[in-house]
Amino acid sequence: MAMWPFGKKQEAAESTYEDPTPEVPEDVEPQEATVAGDTGPFDGDTVDIAEFDFSDFSLGILDLGSMRIPLPKNSQVQVEMGEQGPKMVHIVTEFGRITPVAFAAPNSAGQWAEAGEQITQGMMGDGLETDVDQGPWGPEIIGQGEHGKIRVIGVEGPRWMLRMTTTAPHDRAEGLRDLAREITARTFVYRGSDPILAGNSLPVVLPKQLVEQVQQAMQQRAEQAQQQAAQALKAQSQQVDEVPTEEPTEK
Repeated sequence: MAMWPFGKKQEAAESTYEDPTPEVPEDVEPQEATVAGDTGPFDGDTVDIAEFDFSDFSLGILDLGSMRIPLPKNSQVQVEMGEQGPKMVHIVTEFGRITPVAFAAPNSAGQWAEAGEQITQGMMGDGLETDVDQGPWGPEIIGQGEHGKIRVIGVEGPRWMLRMTTTAPHDRAEGLRDLAREITARTFVYRGSDPILAGNSLPVVLPKQLVEQVQQAMQQRAEQAQQQAAQALKAQSQQVDEVPTEEPTEK
């Protein structure tokens, strides 16, 4: 899969990329996100997403407030539900699942290196075999298990850090790796001016359509919980009714 075959709208007719896949030396240092240019991820507070043409890759933009992500064709958005509501947003593709998260970061670089160590330790604690792959933006953390492979891509930007976590079966892991890098290169992060502690995730706002779907899912979950509780009470009541009572013996 060719990397990043896109450009700004006013330059789209002139932009050609014979071999856009960058060669990454083994000793590459983590690179920061692009503030201005033809490839990202981009700082949305200073770069206008409307200037770019992603129609060759995407049918629409997933607007999450702090992130705007051109969705690849033939993909779907999945909202992972927690007890208190939406927990995580995933992009489900033919290769596997991609989970984007943006974090607040200090002005100085180094947050991804620190996060990478923590991610590696967490993978090892889960019994995964870990490795590091050099990607377009620096080290990518890999965890392999019996059923599949996890890859975590990290990119540092102006006071933010973007993390893409991929999960795929072994036979589709390379395809998901390439697609995740494509998505990362087209993602816009909006840090904003609000004070947010470094390391905390930037707030996510679900689009109206997703909100409606989430509300329906939560309502269905509540109805199922009520039904299960009612069935449990009914079963318990039947068990009580079926307990034989002892007749009093005459003396």
